[in-house]
Amino acid sequence: MVSRFEHPAGGYKKIFETCEELSETLPATVTGRIPTFLKGSLLRLGPGLFEVGDEPFYHLFDGQALMHKFDFKNGQVTYFRKFVRTDAYVRAITEKRVVITEFGTFAYPDPCKNIFSRFFSYFKGVEVTDNCLVNVYPIGEDFYAVTETNYITKVNTDTLETLKKVDMCNYVNINGVTAHPHIERDGTVYNIGNCMGKGATLAYNIVKIPPTQKDKSDPIEKSKVVVQIPSHERFKPSYVHSFEFVYNYLWLANLRANWEEVKKAAMIAPQPEVRRYVIPLDVNKEEQGKNLISLPYTTATAVMYADGTIFLEPEVLFSGPRQAFEFPQINYERHCGKNYTYAYGLGLNHFIPDRICKLNVKTKETWVWQEPDSYPSEPLFVQTPDGVDEDDGVLLTIVAAPGSQRPAYLLILNAKDLSEVARAEVECSIPVTFHGMYKP
Repeated sequence: MVSRFEHPAGGYKKIFETCEELSETLPATVTGRIPTFLKGSLLRLGPGLFEVGDEPFYHLFDGQALMHKFDFKNGQVTYFRKFVRTDAYVRAITEKRVVITEFGTFAYPDPCKNIFSRFFSYFKGVEVTDNCLVNVYPIGEDFYAVTETNYITKVNTDTLETLKKVDMCNYVNINGVTAHPHIERDGTVYNIGNCMGKGATLAYNIVKIPPTQKDKSDPIEKSKVVVQIPSHERFKPSYVHSFEFVYNYLWLANLRANWEEVKKAAMIAPQPEVRRYVIPLDVNKEEQGKNLISLPYTTATAVMYADGTIFLEPEVLFSGPRQAFEFPQINYERHCGKNYTYAYGLGLNHFIPDRICKLNVKTKETWVWQEPDSYPSEPLFVQTPDGVDEDDGVLLTIVAAPGSQRPAYLLILNAKDLSEVARAEVECSIPVTFHGMYKP
């Protein structure tokens, strides 16, 4: 007899079910008091269509992009959502099958074509998807839904209408860019993408997109590569999810490990950990064999060997049996590239998102918000306008509560102690979302 183990939080499966877009906004039922400084919109992206026709999408990153919006006005909240009309979505809906290959779902030739057409379609190469389900961010005065390919999609954040598909390859030499750029206070966007570099070797290009132009021209048209970083191995580029700014420095972790070795190491790891590596910025060769890190609040080390190699040992900031701290956020507006104390994240239990966490990265103190059968999303920090402390503000997260009368709600937490400020419940289910932004 075969026994099956059902996860205690079995209701989480609801966040991976297909839903319909809305034709009009839904009013939310508010409990508590919405902070008066919240007057904009919470924008989120994630998968909303998990199968088309009789064909399922086999990976979480393959479901078709659905954009969500919670609007704040006069202490009230409304909710709206709409599918992004990408080529991948429109063609899938039209043909009732998977047409463009996604991250983990392969598209097969159209069965309605004759045998010769299907045969030659194998020689056309894999068509790159524009399924922009990962994130949304501003470029100039416009907003773009994005994934990790060379395509970004301009959207109207008021109506959630799809406006234009943009191929970044038309402006800079990249094969794809990350969904997590850095945005300066003046609106300048920095991103990174891999490319074919000098000597037919793979490399990474740092791309700069200027802020809003005085002549109202499109900033994307003025995109440029500011620096190229060669790959450590000629034909084995690393997967780059994001990158870091530290004051006037840029940090790119160029992974060299074989993916099979990485997977083996992950299988035997005792439990997930939040690790802090500290990189020394000023190095003298005479300091060989010494710890180059002098920060008083970390036990992380960096030791230089005779050949100039610097070996880093991390400090573990958070660790618990099968407890992961993911989708980390900080007070980005005031502390990007600067010293910070607090990080906020989504807590995963056996990979199931069931809590919101706050971590003091200097003392390792933690705070947790959690409720039974509730599955939150990435928390976004919004600063109190007159706030003084780093954590003067609120966290915004969308929570799925499948067993409740109203199965989803926007949750507002006090960033100081994760106490509940307010919630805005809607009478519809909301599937999983990945990333997003608060638009004032």
